Formats: sequence, structure tokens, C-alpha cells
Amino acid sequence: MSHQPATGRHDTAPVDTRRVDAREKVTGAALYGTDLHPDGLAHAVLATATVGRGRITDLDVAAAAAVPGVLLVLSHLDRLDLRSPGFIMGGGYGVQSLQPLLDDHVAYRGQAIALVVAETLTAATEAANLVRARYAPEPFAVTLDAEGVERISQPVAVPLPFLADLDVGDAEAAYAAAPVRVDAVYDQPSQHQNPMELIGATVWWRGDTVVVHEGTQNAGAIRHGLAQQLGIDPANVEVLSPYTGGGFGQKNSLQIHIAPLAVAARRLGRPVKLVVSRAQLFHHTSFRPASRHRVRLGADEHGRMLAAIHEVEHQTSRHDLFPLMYNEITARLYGIGDFRGRQTFARMDTQSPGFMRAPFEHPAAFAFESAVDELAYAAGRDPLEFRLANDTTVDPVSGEPFSSRHLAQCLRRGAKTFGWSARRQRPASMRAEDGSLVGWGVAVGAYPASIVPSTAHVVAGVDGRVRVEVDGHEMGQGIRSAIALLAAENLGVDVHAVDVVVGDTRVATQHLTAGSWGTASSLGAVHAALRDLRKQLGADVNGPVDVASAVRATGRDTVDARAETLGPGQTEQDGERARQGHPVIAGPEFTGYSSFSWIAHFVEVRVEPTTCRIRVPRVVSVADCGRVASPVTAASQVRGGIVWGIGASLREAGAVDPRYGGFLNASLEEYPVPVNADIGTLDVDFIDEPDLRFHPVGVKGLGEVSMVGVAAAVANAVYHATGVRHRRLPIRIEDVLAATTAP
Repeated sequence: MSHQPATGRHDTAPVDTRRVDAREKVTGAALYGTDLHPDGLAHAVLATATVGRGRITDLDVAAAAAVPGVLLVLSHLDRLDLRSPGFIMGGGYGVQSLQPLLDDHVAYRGQAIALVVAETLTAATEAANLVRARYAPEPFAVTLDAEGVERISQPVAVPLPFLADLDVGDAEAAYAAAPVRVDAVYDQPSQHQNPMELIGATVWWRGDTVVVHEGTQNAGAIRHGLAQQLGIDPANVEVLSPYTGGGFGQKNSLQIHIAPLAVAARRLGRPVKLVVSRAQLFHHTSFRPASRHRVRLGADEHGRMLAAIHEVEHQTSRHDLFPLMYNEITARLYGIGDFRGRQTFARMDTQSPGFMRAPFEHPAAFAFESAVDELAYAAGRDPLEFRLANDTTVDPVSGEPFSSRHLAQCLRRGAKTFGWSARRQRPASMRAEDGSLVGWGVAVGAYPASIVPSTAHVVAGVDGRVRVEVDGHEMGQGIRSAIALLAAENLGVDVHAVDVVVGDTRVATQHLTAGSWGTASSLGAVHAALRDLRKQLGADVNGPVDVASAVRATGRDTVDARAETLGPGQTEQDGERARQGHPVIAGPEFTGYSSFSWIAHFVEVRVEPTTCRIRVPRVVSVADCGRVASPVTAASQVRGGIVWGIGASLREAGAVDPRYGGFLNASLEEYPVPVNADIGTLDVDFIDEPDLRFHPVGVKGLGEVSMVGVAAAVANAVYHATGVRHRRLPIRIEDVLAATTAP
């Protein structure tokens, strides 16, 4: 895999721009959520329901309690005195509003019905397998087409302005009048994050204070949500998450095991650890919901897009409404003057779905960019030129300019690197030397540039070292590196003289880090704190600072500065809500402009003509994410997003059986994700133009947009290779084989 050097930099970065925490990670020094082993540690394991929905009529835990080493078995038969944390997308703190173990109701297969705590993990596992339950089953639905699915219009169910249906112009009339039209339905399955660092926590009490060590993207929600559940002061909850590990949206809120662990730890008077098994992970926490997209596009004879209608329905649980925002990007990809968006909930019997990397944008871009490719062919235009001809600098929804948009530059640079000019337009017209069908596809993506309230505390020492404590989490995206590089560059110190503290409620609020706003939000606060630090040190506004001498001149051992920043248009009320553990998000529409990150993907596929196996030997991706704050971790983020996109295109789907409920392929053996052998050359490049209208440092989000559009580019390449459209993900061997052998 290669990384093209970033160009167009407007600053001089420190010579050493490697990942600052790389050594910790590769040597095992980095501590993740369940790496602690305090004295007296007990181990917890969950027992789970085996019906799709119903009531527990009898729960027998006697055999479990009799296993040697078992200390405690908690279930609805015990008085846990826990309140609901509320759903994070409904004004609460939790991954869902339903807290298991409080009553006899089973809302979905795989729901926890007991928590077993023992001296050893082996004993706890054995005992959990001995928990026996009888049920009164109830009808359930787990697929979009199942009987019993309840469909609700989003604006009716959740009448909030940012979730309203989208109407710009008169899309229906413009579509009806368009001489070139496409009308197609695209299906996206449920998908599951499978982080190496499984969800888990170690919980203990220190007097009246409960301490939670968990890999999370939202220590603030855990702090306030757990306090709400236990009925205690949030000041008596400490949450530490120095490293999240793989988050990908799955760890964005209070998980349902934390409160029962706190109860168990208090009753036992000792620390308790739980690591959710891989099989249970598929039912224990959120996932990407299945969605269905109908896209209608119209263009004139010259290839100018006139109308777009994008209608979506996606699954949610019976107990929570997970809001949809698919149209947010599809309405902005091109300069389409007439756009209509409709979004519908499909309530069914699963745990509440949630955010998974590029949560709405990945399936939305797959559907929309596949339809754009179809429209380009219907209009007799090259797919690249068709996209360039429909570019825009103005947000078609708000009518305001974009803070920056270099999507055409992404397309042109990517095409040149990829060698697009050698592409033959006719499908199934290109072959490799071994006889494989060769397909070249292109697609674009976007992701809203958002920002949240943030806090930074910077401490300069007489030893010349600088400590930066921030409101953010390290979940693999390299936020430590971005912060350390900014501080080192600003002060002119060695990057290894900068220490960064993240994910610790003892030093900052710890707002949710997600949605590609983590780095931008934290860097804005750090930037402000550094300005204040320079004043206190008597240093000039710009230029290097002799930190040790400047601190010594003050007569103190340390000099510190603190900054609390808000997003554009946000108020102190927003800041207070953030301090209370709620997500408070500004963007992508701001006063006078809209802001998004952009990307273009070029994909080559090779389809073996006999078996129809699909390979992806190379991908070229060019991103416009403003200033690249940390080149090494930025390139890593894009490569990771591409790999995710390939997996989503060709491998990943949650399998459900309508007879039993739940997800059947709850393992890495049966839920395949890409491995090294599946990945070819990934060429990554950046426009690297600071967006100073959006951000004082010029950065925008990158981690999420890197995946958006990959699946469409793969699907478009498969069409170019075979001449057959695939409108359902993932595209598997049997799909291609059936299409190519059909009479």
C-alpha cells in the first residue's frame, strides 16, 4: 500500500510526524478498557435469551449459583434499583433506553437475562451456560419485509427540524419532465462492528465513588448516565478511557452492562470485569441497521442532472427510534436544483441500532452513486465526466456557498493517478492477461463537517515539557498525534516533549468523540489554549518559544492555560448540555455557509470468468478534508475506510432467520471481514487546503468520509466488468454467477 505525498501545505510541520503513541501500542504499554487487573478482581459473564421476543415465565439460576467459585448471579429476580439511562439519540445517555435484567420482558433474541460473577472467567462462563429460562414467546419481526414491521414517517415520529423531509424545488415534476431517467431500489443489509478490542469494562468502588475503566468514545455519557441509573451525583463517577481501541460508533454511549457491573462490584466490595464475547457482541450493542433506498434521477440530453428523489426506510427497535439522516449528503453531492428526500422508520424486534462508521452516508452513497452511474450510462456519458459536469460550489439545500469544496480536484487528481483515460466505456470490454474481466468504477462521497463544545488544558513545565489535557478520546484515529503535532508546531518544541491526556473525566468533560468531529473540536480548543499560554509566558503570537526559560522567568514550576470553545452559533446553554454528558453538535449548516468533507474513489475489480470471484487489486482515493493535521494517521484513516468499504461491498452482512430472531452469523468465521489477502494497492492522496472559514486551524473530518462512496465505486466497477448491475450489498460470488449465467 502506498501513500502519495500531501501537497499544498501552508505550514512547516515538525520533522518527526510519526504516530506519537505507536511505540506504546506495539509494545503493549497502551492500556485498553479491560487491561487492568486490580487486586481481588472478579469476572462476569452474561447469560442471554433464546427467544425472539416474549416473557420469562421461569428463571432457574440454582445450578449456576452452585458452580464452585461463583460469587453472585444477578437477574430480574433481584432488586437492582436501576433506572433507564435513556437512548443517546432520544435525550439520554445509553446505547439504548432498554436496560436488561430489570423485568421479565425479552425484547429481542440475545438480550441479557442474567449476569454471573465468579472468581475466575472459567467458572463464570460455566455458570452462565447453566442459567435456565422458560418463556412465553410472542410474535416478532427481524427483516424489513416481515409481517409485524411498523412503519412510521420520521417527521411524524420525531418532529425536529434537522430530521424533516427534504424538499428543494419540485423534484417530482422535474423528474417527470426529464428525458433521461433512472428508477432503482438498492438494499443495504445490517452490519456489525467487529473491533479487535471487544466491548468490556472493569468497575470498582472507592468509597462512595464508582470507577469505570472502559474503552469508550463517550466517557461523559457513561459518567452522567451511570449516575442517573444509580441515583448518585455524577461527581461520584470517574471514567477512564486512555485508549478506546476499535470504536467505529459502537462505543459511543453507555453500554448496558455497566450499571449491573457497578451493582455487582458494590455488593461484592471488589472490582468486577466483563468482556463481552464475540458471539454476544452481535446482540449486546448497536449495529448498522438494514436500509432500503429507492432512488429516482433525471437528466437532460446533455447530461445535466435535473431532479433527484431519494426515499429511504431503515430498521429501528421497538423501544427506540434511531433517526435517519441519509439525505443530508445525497442532496449535496451535485448541483441538483430539484431534490426530494423521504425517510421512514421500520420498527422491529432487535436491540436498538446505532452508528457504525459512515453510518448513514455509506449506504446512502452506495445507492445514490450507483444510480448516478446508471444515469451516466443512460445519458451516454463517461461516469467521470458526468460527475464533473454536475459539480457545484453552492449548497443546493441552503443556497449558501460551501466553506470549501475541492471535489472536482479530487476527481481529476484521482483520475490521473488511476489512469482513467485508458478506460473503455463499454461494459465487459476490458480483460486482464489471465482472462479475468476488468472493471473500473468511480464514485464520490461526502460527510458533514461538524464541531462540538470542547475543553483543553495546557500545562508548560520548567523542564520544557508540555502537557495537554483535552475533551476527546483516542479510538485509533490518531487524536494524540494531531494534538501533539499542533502543540509542537505552535511552540517550536520537539513533538516527544508533548504529553497528551484524553478520555479522562477527571480532567475534562469528555464529550462524545464521533462523527469525524473529534480532531477538529479538540484542535480548536488546543489552539485557543496555546494562544493564552503564549500570553502568560510573555511570548510573541507566532514563532518558537523556549518553554523552559519562559516558565522559569515567571518564577513558577508550571504555567497553565485553559480554553473552552463552542462551535459556530452555539451558546453557553449548549456548553452546559455538553458538560452534562449530552451530544451537542454544530453543523453542517452554519450562518453564511455549509461545510462538508469530500472524497473521490477509483476502483479496479477483476472478475474471474469461471468462478466469478471478485478481486480488488487497486484503489485510488483523494480526499478533501481541509488541512491534514497528522499526515501519517490521516493516510491510515483513509486506507482503513477503503478496507471497510471493500468489506461492505463484498463480504459483510448480518444474517437473520425470521423463525428464531437474532443474528445467526455472530462470529468472524461466519461474518467475514476483509483480510490482507483481499486488499491490493491503496493509493491515498489529499488536497490539503486549509478550510479557515470552518476552523481556525483549517481542519475538517476525515475518518468517516474515507469510507463513503467506496461501495458504489466497487459496484460500478463490477458493472463495468460484467455488464450487470448489482443493487444489493454485499455482492457475492453467487450473485455475479447467477447474473452472468442467466438466459
